[in-house]
Amino acid sequence: MLTQTTSRVLEPGDLDAALAVLDREPVANAFVTSRVQVAGLDPWRLGGEMWGWYEDGMLTSLCYAGANLVPVCATPRAVRAFADRARRAGRRCSSIVGPAEATAALWRLLEPHWGPAREVRAHQPLMVTDRMPADITPDPYVRRVRKDEMETIMPACVAMFTEEVGVSPLAGDGGLLYQARVAELVGSGRSFARVDDQGRVVFKAEIGAATPHACQIQGVWVAPEYRGRGLAAPGMAAVLRYALADVAPVVSLYVNDFNTAARRTYRRVGFHEVGAFMSVLF
Repeated sequence: MLTQTTSRVLEPGDLDAALAVLDREPVANAFVTSRVQVAGLDPWRLGGEMWGWYEDGMLTSLCYAGANLVPVCATPRAVRAFADRARRAGRRCSSIVGPAEATAALWRLLEPHWGPAREVRAHQPLMVTDRMPADITPDPYVRRVRKDEMETIMPACVAMFTEEVGVSPLAGDGGLLYQARVAELVGSGRSFARVDDQGRVVFKAEIGAATPHACQIQGVWVAPEYRGRGLAAPGMAAVLRYALADVAPVVSLYVNDFNTAARRTYRRVGFHEVGAFMSVLF
């Protein structure tokens, strides 16, 4: 055990201590926890480093440094240490995302060196529910995407990502990493869609992160020509039913504060706000 106040890159032997930190906020930390539970702390398997911050020898804060930079239970002193480490390493991530307060503090320290960002989404409500809505019937046509339906689901995933993030996921490597991620979700039974009789996806969503305590819905999308027809709430209710029955007792998501239609839909399905995330996109 370290006896000083310091930060360092965690190693596989630090797994139990890291999981103890992650378990302090199971909903907010669902994304990082799900990665660590599958891959451990080996950087090659994890897809990045896990930085740890120690106070008086105890691991108290984490920061995942991979395709995203994600502060976890990060105190102000930990944020400063993580910012120093990130500044020295140089920007390798495509976004900084996490609980709003710590992420904002991290970005204030990094912006002079990494800025400007392509976009800053300073307030993204974090919403949760642990039960089905009483007054919305789940869409019976929303189902798990089959492994042989990658060609069906990929165009919808690309359209959603491009609309949401502002850049295509096919840029750079031709979409190999993104296609692998979609295939992983389909293969694990965490990709859901409603497909019309022409074989086009009209609604889709994924359970992007899953732990025994909480899971996170992401990638919610309705085809533009089907918007305004009332598909989103029953579709979300269908995905929620799968999530509660098969994945975790608490279901979460985070949403852009300016997306009033989506926030209204999620509230109708029973989600309520418990905090806020922030995203810095490069």
